[in-house]
Parts: sequence; structure tokens; C-alpha cells
Amino acid sequence: MIPLRDSTRSHTFPIVNYTLIAINFLIFFRQLTFTDQELNLFFYTYGLIPAQVTQHFAAGAALQSTLLPFITAMFLHGSWLHLLGNMLYLWIFGDNIEDRMGHLKYLFFYLFVGITGSIAHILSSPGSDIPIIGASGAIAGVLGAYFLLFPRARILTLVPIFFLITFIRIPAIIFLPIWFAIQLLNGLNTAGMPAEAVAWWAHIGGFISGAVLLPFFKRKGSYI
Repeated sequence: MIPLRDSTRSHTFPIVNYTLIAINFLIFFRQLTFTDQELNLFFYTYGLIPAQVTQHFAAGAALQSTLLPFITAMFLHGSWLHLLGNMLYLWIFGDNIEDRMGHLKYLFFYLFVGITGSIAHILSSPGSDIPIIGASGAIAGVLGAYFLLFPRARILTLVPIFFLITFIRIPAIIFLPIWFAIQLLNGLNTAGMPAEAVAWWAHIGGFISGAVLLPFFKRKGSYI
């Protein structure tokens, strides 16, 4: 299922959401100028490496020395497909969450759920030395908040059925649980296995934290 747009319109200009999207694209354009060796070094420097985080905490390292990769990893992507898929979801769902939270709260919410998503991945693969990159943990948190705030919104979705492509308007209360179920099934199927190309548990952790943390970030007087 590929979402194309939602039926909920924002009442404010989503400057933070657009800025996040722009930063992700700008960094990816910079990555395109790197050689393979430089890109690999870039990912290992600014990506989040679970084993490194685990070792730092075990050694009692200062929090600030461990925190930076949690942030920088959210703005790195491994391919055009990785980037465009994430930014499509952020474009469709992020503006409404920013509208309901306000600009500054939305920024902190986005970063916080991205961090909790990464923590969920680390807990699932604490010894992995493969850097995780991408905005999907933070975007999953946005989806978790959207699920509670806009369950009746309708998502125009591209659904391939064998060789046919059809467009269906799916209520968010159906679309998002299906999305979450896919992440959960994949996460459970890969539990205990070597680190996968997709950090399923970052998606799961991000979505759950987005739903749980929503009451602390939405504007006063706003309803769920």
C-alpha cells in the first residue's frame, strides 16, 4: 500500500515539517557526491551503531557522547527509494500533527519519537555493528499520533493487486493498523536473527511512543 494523500487539511503552514523534508533531501544530495568509501565512513560516523551505544552505556560514558548519532542518523538515507518512501509519509501525515501540536512542540516530538524508535531497535539487536539510518522511526511516531488524532481521515492509497493498480480511499483507523501489523509481523519474524536491512523494531517503537506521548505534546485544549 502506498499512500498518496489524506483528507485532513492543515490550518497552519507546516514550516517545521517542510524544513525536515528539505534537510533530508539536502543531506542526501550531499551523499551523492561521496565515493563508496566516503559514504561508508559517513554512515559509520553519523549513523547509529547499536553495539557502540551498548558499549558506551556499559562503560558509563557521558550521555552527550552517545546522543548525537541518535539525531544525525534520522537524516541519513541509503537510497532514493529509502528517502522518497520516508519523505512521502512525512509529507502526507506530518503537517497535520504539526498543526495540532504547534511548530516547536512538533519538532521536539519528532526528534523524541525518533530517538525512542532507535532505542527499540537497539534493544532488539544490542550487539549489531551495522549502523541504522533513516527517518522511519520518527515518522512512525508521527503515524502513531495521527492514528489517535485523525482516525476518520481517509487515505488515498495506491494498492497493487497482481497486475492491476487500483486507488482506494482507506480510513486511517484501518490503514494505520495494517501498516503497524506489517511492521510487527516482520519484526517478530526476524527476532533473534542477524540485523536486517530494515529496522522493523524502530518502526514499532516509534509508532507506540508516538501514540503514548501524544497527550504531552498536543496543544492545550486540543482533543484526541
